[in-house]
Amino acid sequence: MLSSPVFPARRLWALVLMVGVFGCAQAKDGAADHSVTVEKNIQSFVINADGSYVQDVESVLHINEERAIQSRAQQSVSYNRSLDTLDIVEAFTQKPDGRKVPVSTDQIREQQERASADAPMFQDSRVKVVIFPEVAVGDRLNLRYQRVRKTALFPGEFINASTPSINPMEQFSLTYDLPVDKPLYADTRGFTASAPAAAPGRKVYRWDYVPAEKSRPERGAVSYMDYGQFLAVSTFENYQALAKAYQARAIVEVTPAISELAKALTIDLPTPRAKAMALSNWVRKNIRYVAVYLDAGGVVPHAAQSVLDNRYGDCKDHVALLEALLKAVAIESSPALISYGSAYTLPKVAALTPINHVITYVPSLDLYMDSTSTQTAAGYLPILDLDKPVLLTRTGELARTPATQPGKAFSDVVFKVHDSGAADFTLASRFEGWRTEVSRYRVRTMTRADRDVIIQRILHSYGQAGSGKLETDALDGDAPSFNVTLAGRTDNLVNLPGPIGVPTLSSLGEGIAQNVFALASEKERAQNFTCISGETHEKARFEFPKTINILAVPKAVSLEGGDFDYRASYAQEGNTVVISRVVKFAHPDAVCGPETFKAMKPVIEAMINDLKSQIIVQTL
Repeated sequence: MLSSPVFPARRLWALVLMVGVFGCAQAKDGAADHSVTVEKNIQSFVINADGSYVQDVESVLHINEERAIQSRAQQSVSYNRSLDTLDIVEAFTQKPDGRKVPVSTDQIREQQERASADAPMFQDSRVKVVIFPEVAVGDRLNLRYQRVRKTALFPGEFINASTPSINPMEQFSLTYDLPVDKPLYADTRGFTASAPAAAPGRKVYRWDYVPAEKSRPERGAVSYMDYGQFLAVSTFENYQALAKAYQARAIVEVTPAISELAKALTIDLPTPRAKAMALSNWVRKNIRYVAVYLDAGGVVPHAAQSVLDNRYGDCKDHVALLEALLKAVAIESSPALISYGSAYTLPKVAALTPINHVITYVPSLDLYMDSTSTQTAAGYLPILDLDKPVLLTRTGELARTPATQPGKAFSDVVFKVHDSGAADFTLASRFEGWRTEVSRYRVRTMTRADRDVIIQRILHSYGQAGSGKLETDALDGDAPSFNVTLAGRTDNLVNLPGPIGVPTLSSLGEGIAQNVFALASEKERAQNFTCISGETHEKARFEFPKTINILAVPKAVSLEGGDFDYRASYAQEGNTVVISRVVKFAHPDAVCGPETFKAMKPVIEAMINDLKSQIIVQTL
């Protein structure tokens, strides 16, 4: 359900090349945040037989450092106006001397969620922002609110999941009060359960967080829920029951308009696979994706015809329309509930968290498609959909998406060096497999101004000055590969007269070097991390003038280990040096563990040594 990330201009070239071995979802790289202490977070749920409930929350945050004021002096609570009511019961800033500064009514703002602000179908997703007054270091921010879930996400059922804050946490308690005949299933790590308490016709369950020192999220690490403390509860007996409840309200209708469109889009296509991919690509390109999460936006898709008429929808709406289009040409499909993010496991109980997304599965073709990803062609999946557990709602089966998919990148750069040390260069890149549409989309969505200055920005990142021009294949096509060419001039490639080392650049911007250096940012690992198999080929040609003498070139390197196969060669041909580098990373899963990282380390270090190598030159 996540929308496509917005990248700053300084990373534009990374968007164009995308030639790295790893496609990692990077976690924030910082130690457990001690700027705030969560002194209290008490949540109690009183659940009715129909699945509706009342949730009371009381929280107290202690501001330890000034940097926390900017982010914590206002707190947001989201809700869905068609499902919930939300009341801020009490909010105040408490000073160290005990004085309370209450939050006034005009300091509680209600806003429509940004994701749904321009989409009328989703206008019930709201946020209440509580703005605390006079906040300073040493203060405590006290908040109590009550959410009344009037209509259950699934009739007669209740689900909930919680993880502790990354901040130090002193008290975190969750209480669930249910009808005595409604069972509650739980999966937990790092919480202790109290013996269920009895009340007339009721049964009360309680879990308390066990305070623990939290480790820093490592770069590229999987979700905290995969390895950290969490509590998940559900009244569903199993995932099959959850699938049945979702599917009961996800029945699609093939209208005459949908049937006509599906047949027109597939009339000349010879195979069911070709038809399925054509329909998915049409939805991807023509139905605007509006990011509304399952929990906040409900779990019932809009009618397929409504989505077609409006030309936008969230993930479950995309899936509903695509299912109807497929059905119109006799191809059966199923919604597949999935986690889009860095979570690669599901709780043992049937909870929605970390499930937050729905994609399409075609059983007859064993084909997964995610039409919400505008930069991913049908037949491939976004990186964060790979190797994920999915719940197929038509059958109730738990399955798993593919762990790998084909995708290669090739680059060939030529530097024609002048007597002054300046150089004219041409960089030609080609992308295949899943990388094709990603690269085409990202160039297509760049502004003209950004395209005009892209080479300047790339060179600046290397401490060089220059300019050039970007050229590409057609941006509106569906060719199976995509070519990008950068041609320009750098004014200071070689600082002559020397002797001086010339970096053995085999790419510009994002390439083998950048991705290997990123891997080396963690010296040790205790957490699993995302690692996507891939293959990258790079060639470089340095053509030096006769006025420059080549004194030395690096030696060839051949490395294997830790699922890597790395080859680098250097050949001197007269006054020209030709460099070839190939890296292949082949891991059976999309997740690597600490032991795999240990096996990688020697290869990573050896690759870095090679990537830092230089050609030694001097003016005659």
